[in-house]
Amino acid sequence: MEKEIIEKYKEAGRIAKIVREESKKLVKPGVKIIEIAEIIESRIKELGAIPAWPINISINEIAAHYSPSQEDDTIIKTNDLVKLDIGVAVDGYIADTATTIALSENDKILVDAVEKALEEVIKLVKPGTDVNIISTKIEEIIKSFNLNPIINLTGHGLERFIVHVQPKIPNYSCNYHYNLKEGEVIAIEPFATRGRNYIKEEAENRALTYSLIQEKPCRLKEAREIIKIMKQRKGMPFSDRWIDMRGIKLKLAIKELINRNCVEVYKILRGNAKISHAEHTIIVFEDPIIITL
Repeated sequence: MEKEIIEKYKEAGRIAKIVREESKKLVKPGVKIIEIAEIIESRIKELGAIPAWPINISINEIAAHYSPSQEDDTIIKTNDLVKLDIGVAVDGYIADTATTIALSENDKILVDAVEKALEEVIKLVKPGTDVNIISTKIEEIIKSFNLNPIINLTGHGLERFIVHVQPKIPNYSCNYHYNLKEGEVIAIEPFATRGRNYIKEEAENRALTYSLIQEKPCRLKEAREIIKIMKQRKGMPFSDRWIDMRGIKLKLAIKELINRNCVEVYKILRGNAKISHAEHTIIVFEDPIIITL
């Protein structure tokens, strides 16, 4: 990996760390999550980068992919378990990080479990490591807290402008084997819960985040305008909050883009009990660079 690219990853990671730590102070009962999202996304831009995706603010049993839409009125409540999943891009090079804030003393064990798992498995990262060693260790640590890892959410590789690529890094021991390669960029992200060990997509056809995957002719002018705007993101996810369009026109435009397979939708992922999440991005070397730490 070229030094210039490493520096861009490190800068993305530096900004992601700043924003992650600052954002913890925003999570309080009575605060609207749309306010938190807008503060975090503005702060990323203020620091010289762009959001790699709309900030995910997933509460309690929602594991991932909840980002407030334009008219979201969700308010953080006392005793909520709040997950912030933050992506920062510098010239398309992405830092991916997540943290969980427990507003109830009873849920702090969930935070401790994923943070401990992440801290320990990062020590295993180097060229040649079989990811199953990492996966097995994540499961072992989370279960030592009498909790369950989420088995159908995984860590992943990252490439320029692309949030999820191979390899995957499962959160439990399984038959997936892959030896890490020098210069790869990976995100490791343990999830833990007291409930069942898997999540499901929301049954309703509702998504809050989208990626442009292909450009096709569209009937609606508004749909064409959205494509034009989103092409600038080169496939990175976007939110309806970032589009200067409201009401029925926006809904119909998004619907046409989905029906014509122009966009990929990120449906909300939900378990049956509170879920915690922690994540860092790492460049694989003998002495790995943990860019978000």
